[in-house]
Amino acid sequence: MIASRKRKNKIKIKIAQATRVVTAGALAATLLISILFAATHKPAQDPSPDAKHAATTAASPADKNFYSAADLNLASYPNGALIRSAPMENAPDNASAFRVLYRSEGLHGEPIAVSGVVIVPAGAPPPGGRPIVAWAHPTTGIVAQCAPSLARVFFRSIQGLHELLAQGFVIAATDYPGLGTAGPHPYLVGISEARAVLDSVRVARKIPGAGDGKIFAVWGHSQGGQAALFTGILAHDYAPELELVGVAAAAPATDLATLLSADLDTNGGRNITAMTLWSWSRVYNAPIDNVVTPEAIPTIDRLANECIERFFDVFQRRAPSRALTRSFLKVKNVSDIEPWHALLVQNSPGPLPASIPVFLAQGTKDQLVLPAVTQAYYAKLCQSGTPVQFDSLPNVGHLFAARDSANSAITWLTARFHHQPPTSSCPATTP
Repeated sequence: MIASRKRKNKIKIKIAQATRVVTAGALAATLLISILFAATHKPAQDPSPDAKHAATTAASPADKNFYSAADLNLASYPNGALIRSAPMENAPDNASAFRVLYRSEGLHGEPIAVSGVVIVPAGAPPPGGRPIVAWAHPTTGIVAQCAPSLARVFFRSIQGLHELLAQGFVIAATDYPGLGTAGPHPYLVGISEARAVLDSVRVARKIPGAGDGKIFAVWGHSQGGQAALFTGILAHDYAPELELVGVAAAAPATDLATLLSADLDTNGGRNITAMTLWSWSRVYNAPIDNVVTPEAIPTIDRLANECIERFFDVFQRRAPSRALTRSFLKVKNVSDIEPWHALLVQNSPGPLPASIPVFLAQGTKDQLVLPAVTQAYYAKLCQSGTPVQFDSLPNVGHLFAARDSANSAITWLTARFHHQPPTSSCPATTP
């Protein structure tokens, strides 16, 4: 009996130890996912633990036909026209979500298809329609399979999602061109991103429950911060029927020449430089071999075809990222060489119209988008007369800039929708 009890106790101990190991592994995986997505303060509530695994928003092979427009005459659609939509599972509580495919405009004015997601709060819209917040996502990759709308944890990637829906706002979340749809993705190409954002708002207006509202704001992080700023620059001319009330950007990519030179000492910086060069060599036909060593090309090709959406993607990118430390650029600074210099300047956002207020957030510990660069852009906006609320985030790095500024950004956006005069952190000027 005593021996039997001892064996049972040993079994119980082993089970407990195994349980702790599994639990620790699950927590580690959850933490890594939350880091990569900079998860929202209030994650989506699933109906049961099993639902997290059984029900996902990832498209099956059959669903991937949703993203194809090869058999359509896109010229027959106006910009922002809905091509097709499909309801998504696991939408946030008291909301409906739709994967959408819509017409937009390519770099050379050609008609293109772009995918994304629209999320609409439950209930009847108010008179005049619901306000719309366009979410511009950070870097997820540069090839079709890296579209956020294909990600299993899509709803966790939109910073402040639940708070925005609670305010009654519609969310329009573009994938950007070449993500979901046929690539390559014009990575960090401001005009391309902005057109996709503006056309996603046009689509969102027409989704059932949105109420055809025309008032919108844009909120973005990192690459999406750049997209948000370019949206502010293009909105009046590209979508004059819409009313943009504000632009919010966390750790935005503003000075691309600095971004591609100052960050080469980090894996993140080398990844961004490699993806930019790979993308622009295809969308602009810029000669990559005049800035990249022949030995680095296979590594860059490998990185270009990998996404950075899930926790295990980090491990997949470690080896090729390390390889770039040994052999990468032929030149000390890409911005010293044409046409790269001109393209970097072209895709660095300038001042917005002074009538569009801006919210900027920047972590003081950001090693990718340097605080000094965002401070310089903030000063440029102030000098141009734009009212700017600047939110400095002490001890916050790049990945958490949007998460940690989401509450402030949403408060600021809500005030813009209520037509309150914008506050400004800009130093007072003397006559």
